Amino acid sequence: MAPLFEVLDFQDTELGELCLRRRELLSRPGMIITEVTLDHGFLMSSYHTESERRLAELALEMHEGKALSVLVGGLGLGYTAQAALASNRVARVEVVELLEPVIAWLEKGWLPTEAALASDPRLEVVQGDVYARLLGPAREQFDLILIDVDHAPDEPLDSNSGAFYTGQGLAAVSQHLSPGGVLSVWSTDPSPAFEQTLASAFEHVDVEVVRWWNDLIDVDKEDTLFTARKPA
Repeated sequence: MAPLFEVLDFQDTELGELCLRRRELLSRPGMIITEVTLDHGFLMSSYHTESERRLAELALEMHEGKALSVLVGGLGLGYTAQAALASNRVARVEVVELLEPVIAWLEKGWLPTEAALASDPRLEVVQGDVYARLLGPAREQFDLILIDVDHAPDEPLDSNSGAFYTGQGLAAVSQHLSPGGVLSVWSTDPSPAFEQTLASAFEHVDVEVVRWWNDLIDVDKEDTLFTARKPA
């Protein structure tokens, strides 16, 4: 029997050609993984999700409060939102996703995290541009803001998001955080310049490198997580 390979969705979006696929690993017969590509380039996978989950865990470790409200920028395959909801200190999670097809994947049960996300009443998923929202006036404040959208501060998916990574942009983002609130940003690469900009805008900044072994291509990989806390 041929290994499973199934394209669940393929659509032309404002960011490029977006594909959601499910396949069986040739090296792990019987193991099915879900992958997302953009313009035929690899974007994310359900096979390695350490850094996506760690993004939420780090922010929770930096904030000692309870009944926390969380804003997540980018739904992806849902692992960051799922990690936030795993904490009983979280009262509400709002996910802002730019691409409507990605939201539809959750609604159709195509995401590997669907069972956990769809059954949790604390979750709300809305369509929108999280960068435009955070750079605009603050209608409400969140205890945690978790951003996993761009490849890196120096490699945005859309040039319009560049302002987010500037000192002026981070000052605007801070207005969306409650006192003592935490901002966490995912990146596939280190960025000393962004770390320095964060340090000029927030009270406390941590940088954690998540290392993992991609056994499918025999390569050591590293993702960088930036975490910053607003003064209480």
